Amino acid sequence: MYNIHYKHDIRYTMQLCRWMLKPIGMWHPIYGHSPSQNEKFISIILIVICFSALCFVLIPAGFYTLFREKDISIKIKLFGPVGFCLTNTIKYCYFGARAAAFGRCIRHVEDDWRIVHHQTREIMLKQVLGRRLTTLCAIFLYTGGLSYYIIMPLSSRQEINENYTIRINTYPGYDMFFDPTASPAYEIMFCIHILFAMISLQITTASCSLAAIFVTHACGQIDILMLLLDDLVEGKRSKNTTKTPGKRSKNVKKRLSAIAKHHVRILRFSASVEEVLREICLLELLTYTLTICLLEYYCLTEWKNSDAIAILIYFILLISFTFNVLIFCYIGELLVEQYSKIGAATYEIDWYNLSGNKALELVLVIAMSHHPPKLTAGKFIDLSMNTFSAILKSSVVYLNLLRTVTE
Repeated sequence: MYNIHYKHDIRYTMQLCRWMLKPIGMWHPIYGHSPSQNEKFISIILIVICFSALCFVLIPAGFYTLFREKDISIKIKLFGPVGFCLTNTIKYCYFGARAAAFGRCIRHVEDDWRIVHHQTREIMLKQVLGRRLTTLCAIFLYTGGLSYYIIMPLSSRQEINENYTIRINTYPGYDMFFDPTASPAYEIMFCIHILFAMISLQITTASCSLAAIFVTHACGQIDILMLLLDDLVEGKRSKNTTKTPGKRSKNVKKRLSAIAKHHVRILRFSASVEEVLREICLLELLTYTLTICLLEYYCLTEWKNSDAIAILIYFILLISFTFNVLIFCYIGELLVEQYSKIGAATYEIDWYNLSGNKALELVLVIAMSHHPPKLTAGKFIDLSMNTFSAILKSSVVYLNLLRTVTE
């Protein structure tokens, strides 16, 4: 251990992610460090509550949308929220199923913070971009999501006559069991849907937070690797600098060994991150493509109906989901871009001053930089800014198809 501030640094890096995962009961299964009996019990209770809330909304609403509702326009209007519910239920189950893999990545981050030197600690602190991305993601999602689940039901009341008004729930399908428009059933359902909204938004933000933290941490480690490469020939940052040729050659060999170990460690971490995130990224890309298309359709529909509140809420949601998919594509682009810098940084050092054939050992580092690890969606779509533009284009294509079908 070299970093005496590692506890503070780990807490600073993982704080927002911990805040996202703890309320849904997933922090302790993922983190893996032996919690107390009370923490285990609370975590189990939270998991039961969250999964029950997800199923309580998904099953009746999904059955109603697929089988009971016959109006195509209403069915399309329900596809968006029901699809959002289904996606978050799958992601929640995935968090539980791959908790150990997520935990290994988190422990890798913690180990890197423990062994970082004082000179390179500042580099890692500059790369804690995951906090800012998580904050922005949470602001956009909670603003749009809570507006949809709180303001929309209150403003979407259907007036039957002068004395009777139907109060509409966010998710339908409960009329098979009770009257959801009568008090106190309506108020109870309204509170349950808000609880469901909080759980769903926590799950969405947590997946974005984990991806951003892991990728930006890998980028920080790449910056440290380039610093080690820059110090390879002169060894100015090494404590054991010497002018004796034999010892200098030995120190160069040690620095080369440190560079190789650090490079391999980064590659292994990046491979683990890609493996644990590929399914989530695929789910996010498919969901966001369809959701953005549906939100564009909802905005156009409400524009015809002259419903200013609905237009504003759908527009905020459209910005939120677009920004969320932008984060995934941006960090995928960032990872490839950072890895590509390693080859140029290796060639730009004074490698010609290395004695013997030690410069040949850098060839493998340069070769590996030409095949950088990538963040992929299901291992067949690379996350990049080109993918982001393709998603927006696809959403417009689907929008035109949807308008053709419904008109």
